[in-house]
Amino acid sequence: MIQTDKLLDAKGLACPMPIVRTKKAMTELEPGQVIEVQATDKGSLADIKAWAKSSGNQYLGTFEEGDVLKHYLRKADLSEEKEETQFPHTVTNTELQAQLGRDDVLVLDVREPAEYAFGHIEGAVSIPLGELENRTQELDAEKEVIVICRTGNRSDFAAKQLADKGFGRVKNAVEGMSQWDGETKNNNA
Repeated sequence: MIQTDKLLDAKGLACPMPIVRTKKAMTELEPGQVIEVQATDKGSLADIKAWAKSSGNQYLGTFEEGDVLKHYLRKADLSEEKEETQFPHTVTNTELQAQLGRDDVLVLDVREPAEYAFGHIEGAVSIPLGELENRTQELDAEKEVIVICRTGNRSDFAAKQLADKGFGRVKNAVEGMSQWDGETKNNNA
């Protein structure tokens, strides 16, 4: 049993709500205290890890109990915390739509495989955020990479990761698939 200072129930919430609630709950903790975040959204694992890395807070680990993921985070002390920044290079869905079909543009969808299967931009490469670290070699660093997720949250983390790995032309589709009104393809058709 892990000793925690706070329990956050984010079960039943979809991205980006588990991470939004986690950020808020972390502000209520003292440095060094530990929070347990319970979530049922499978994407929350990658979100929490990426947010912890970008904010300086410490991701301790996750246990799975049935369909509940129990994430453990330790609040950083002031010397460890980082100012959280948004990825500066973004596109709207209208701008993204205008670039579809260009040879030098690659759309990267970082949602979970089930989200991708039920509707994605035709030709988009599917690499879930949690796998991106180990799969960046599958992407062409010479192309402009436009990263998309459901709401622009996971794609923000992914865009930062790619930029850190030397991708020079990365943009975050800030509106995400939740606001996409262009054509989509699904894997069941």
